[in-house]
This record gives sequence, C-alpha cells and structure tokens, in this order.
Amino acid sequence: MSNQAFPFPFTKDQYAYSNNSSILDPAWTVTVTEDYKKEIELKRELLQQNHSRCFRSLPISLESQWEVMRLVFTQLAEAYPSHFSFTQKGKECRFQNHLLNEEERFIFRDNTSINLEPLDLAGRHVQEDLILMGDRSDGLFLEAGQLCFPSNWSLTFVLGMEFKSIHHPVPDITDNGFIDKVERFISRIRPNTAWERKNWSITISEKLDTPLETYADWGRLRQSVTEENAGKMVHLRVEVQRLFRLPVNHDILFSIHTYLLSLEDIVMNEEWLTLFYLNIKTLDEDIADYKGISQYKKEILRYVEKTMAEKETMNG
Repeated sequence: MSNQAFPFPFTKDQYAYSNNSSILDPAWTVTVTEDYKKEIELKRELLQQNHSRCFRSLPISLESQWEVMRLVFTQLAEAYPSHFSFTQKGKECRFQNHLLNEEERFIFRDNTSINLEPLDLAGRHVQEDLILMGDRSDGLFLEAGQLCFPSNWSLTFVLGMEFKSIHHPVPDITDNGFIDKVERFISRIRPNTAWERKNWSITISEKLDTPLETYADWGRLRQSVTEENAGKMVHLRVEVQRLFRLPVNHDILFSIHTYLLSLEDIVMNEEWLTLFYLNIKTLDEDIADYKGISQYKKEILRYVEKTMAEKETMNG
C-alpha cells in the first residue's frame, strides 16, 4: 500500500483513548483499495480453513443480515460503478463483481436462494470485517460477525456479549463513565448515517489475521524484534472502523478495514515518524501492555532514534 493511502492515526504528540469519531458523507461502510484481490483471496482462504472461527451468528440476526447484504452490495455499486453492479426487481437481486468476474443472484430474504448466511456472503466481496450489533432495549449485543482479520480477539468468545462487556479489557475505558458515553453515542446514531474512527496497534510481520486462537503462532514473533530488524518486522496496524445504523431493523453494522504500514515505510515520512515516536515513547504502561508493545518498545524507540539521528546528520 502506498503511504498516501494509509490512514495515519496520530494527530497529537501523546496518545489518549478517545471516541474520535467523525460523520461520513456519503455514508459508505466499505472501501476498495489496491490490495482488494489479495485480501479477498486471503479472506476466502481463512473462511475455508477456519469457518467456525471466522463466521458466527445468532438466529435473531438473520433479518438484519439480509439488510446488511443488500446495503453492502448497493454501496459497492454506488461507490465503484466500474467494479460492481447491483440491481433489484421486486425481490430478485443480482450483484456483479467485475473485479473477480463473479455474480450473486438471490431472492431477498429467501434463505433457500443462497448457500451461505447473508453476512457471510456479503463479507466475501469486501476487504472489511463485518460485525452486526443488535440494538435491544437493554443494550447493544454482538449477534453476528464475519471476522477474518482480528487483532488479538475471538469472535467465538464475544458472540452474544453486550457491548460494555466486550470492551471491558481496554485500559481506562470504564473510567469516568467513558464506555457509557460511547454506548449512548452509538444508540443515538440515526438511520442511514455512518460514523468513522481510527483504532491503532502494533503488529509484528505483515500478518492481518491475528486471532486469539492462534496467539501461539504469531505472539512469539514479539520476542524476536531487535533494533536491527524493527524496520522490517514492526508494522503500524490501523483499523478504520465505521458504524452504520440500519434503516429497517435499526441494528448497527460495524465494519473494520485493516491497514498495515511497516516502520521502514513510516521512516520515509518525517512528520509521521516524529508523531509515531512521541506517541510510542509517552505511552502509558497499561496501554502498552494492552496493545502488545511492552516486549519490544525499547527496540522500536532505539531504531527510530537511530534513524532520526542519521537523518539529522544527512540534513545537517
């Protein structure tokens, strides 16, 4: 991915957890990038190999799943008309993916017209992970999801869980009623409107799929970071998260588009490098632990400091 297309998350010198959401116009929940074909191929491989880990749903979610599938296909066709087409005549629907030369035909809300659940089918045509939050009288609940690229969490574990319980492990999020404010914010999102925020972490290697279930495979890579290899191994991981209120069932579609950029590439942008360095250096210990940075924070800082000193010497 080019640096210009990367959603760099830092705007201040020091990180503090915040909602940082902004409204989207148009209210599209999906984005197609130059990595589309590669990431769709990876998604489908993961779904084939680990379907029960990557897709989960409760029966109560089915009606909203249908609404999400039509929404996603419609938005793809509107946002990228040269790449996708979607038509509906009565209940008969036709979606064409010109990038993959594929077609989906189905009868809206007829479960016998498709071989997969609607959310699972829609998710195979977008780079985003798709999570469906049911908005019930007693709170928001995770009722379905296609999650192929998680950052150290498990869809199986959180299925059916209430919003606040899912986010309980995040440091300081329950302080001063912050999580309650976030939940109230989501509950007030109006139908057909979308909000976007960026969430960041650090990943070792270019691995997009880091679920809790395979921690033994990718978690050990954290121990191999050195000052010398940090540029290639360390990647800034940014999730562009979008929240969309469904107009019919009033549930929430939560889409997550994950981007990775190596520290080696961040170095090429001096403004980004400075902001990255200051945020990592001043990061509270509990947040550094939560984001998995503590093990190799010193190695990152040494690499960046050495690089900054070399640049200063060259410019001086």
